[in-house]
Amino acid sequence: MVSLKSIRIHYAWIIVAIAATMVLVTSSIRFAAAALVPYLNDADFGFGWGYSAITLGFSLQWIVLGLVSPYIGEVGDKYGMRPLLWFGGVLFIAGMLLTGVMSSLWQFYVFFGLLLGLASSIFTVLPISGLTLWFRKHLGSAMGAVWAFQGIGVIAFIFFISTAFDQFGMKWIFWLPGILGGALILGLTRFFYDAPATIGLRPLGSESDEPIGKPKKDEESKIRADVFLQQAKKTGTFWNLICIHYWGCMGHQIINVLLVAIAVERGVSLELAVGVLATQQGVGVFARAAVPVIAERLGSKTVWVVGMSLQAFPMAIIFLAHDPWAFYVFAVLFGIGQSCEVPTFPIANRQYYGNVPQGGLYGWQSIGSGFGMGTAPFVAGVLWDLTGTYMAPLLLSLGFSLLGLISAVLLPSPRVPLLPDWESNLPDNLRASSS
Repeated sequence: MVSLKSIRIHYAWIIVAIAATMVLVTSSIRFAAAALVPYLNDADFGFGWGYSAITLGFSLQWIVLGLVSPYIGEVGDKYGMRPLLWFGGVLFIAGMLLTGVMSSLWQFYVFFGLLLGLASSIFTVLPISGLTLWFRKHLGSAMGAVWAFQGIGVIAFIFFISTAFDQFGMKWIFWLPGILGGALILGLTRFFYDAPATIGLRPLGSESDEPIGKPKKDEESKIRADVFLQQAKKTGTFWNLICIHYWGCMGHQIINVLLVAIAVERGVSLELAVGVLATQQGVGVFARAAVPVIAERLGSKTVWVVGMSLQAFPMAIIFLAHDPWAFYVFAVLFGIGQSCEVPTFPIANRQYYGNVPQGGLYGWQSIGSGFGMGTAPFVAGVLWDLTGTYMAPLLLSLGFSLLGLISAVLLPSPRVPLLPDWESNLPDNLRASSS
């Protein structure tokens, strides 16, 4: 039998492939299902629901993420990630199968909003936070691969919906990726390990004399996770990172949802307006692959300052311009800007806090993205309805992006760890074993 240690490729890259696949399968439905809105609105397909009712279902997924992510992250740190991943895989399959046969609005909210929201939350938090512990070096490249795959998955699923809905209908649009994708992630969970020590390996890029260590006992893992999170919450950066996630997601989700409608209002044809959105998302695939690598080298603060600037200042283009080319320029700049936010968080956590339990950190930060992504479309739509103009949501997006920029500027240097001595707060027996 071949030992894992004898495999030339470090198992960390296997973890990258597993995490990328899990994120691709489970997050694509969250982002790409917006292509289903016209079908859900059309009574000829058996639904005929209003736009406000439909968008509430999408918002529910993100609100669930904001509510449960801290608990998912903390449970993963304390008890291990694999049991939650098994549960998430089963929940994903169930949610996809039930959504495929939904016939009423409450079922859409429960099956799509709540069940798939919870499943997607598990696979948003755990594979990303778990992956961090496998790398001392090249973490940026690893995260870039995961986030690029997510973008590719979203584009592929949009294409699948637009080309196959008439042939398959709602049932198989959800059943096919639900059954195949769910089976795939359940199979991959068997090979996902929380940390290198679980299988007797060192993290990729660690020194050859670094002790491999032993997998932590459950009680020890719980204590370490609790103590670290208590110390992290005492730093202002812990709360500021949640704010950056919230401000940034509010700023770019308003544009993601309303950009096509705004372009059409400004006189751009529907075909060109859809092309603007496709350009923005396509640029994001490449940007998300590069951003973590850049953040690892230049620092997460620098990346966020640049990213939030590119979310905010190019807004002047669509405040003033009516020509299609101007919207395409905006799409490129904004696509780069919004792609700087989310992929940078795992890198920032490493830079600010070191090689620590990551699930709780990332879970708490996901409160910001969950509530930001969940409330942005609703608030922007209400403002548009009340004021009768798209300028109100544009100004709101600009305001949130500027708040994100201010929060990024206020971050300390990522070159200096914030809690280098956090283990001194452990009980004596655990502190001795950590030294």
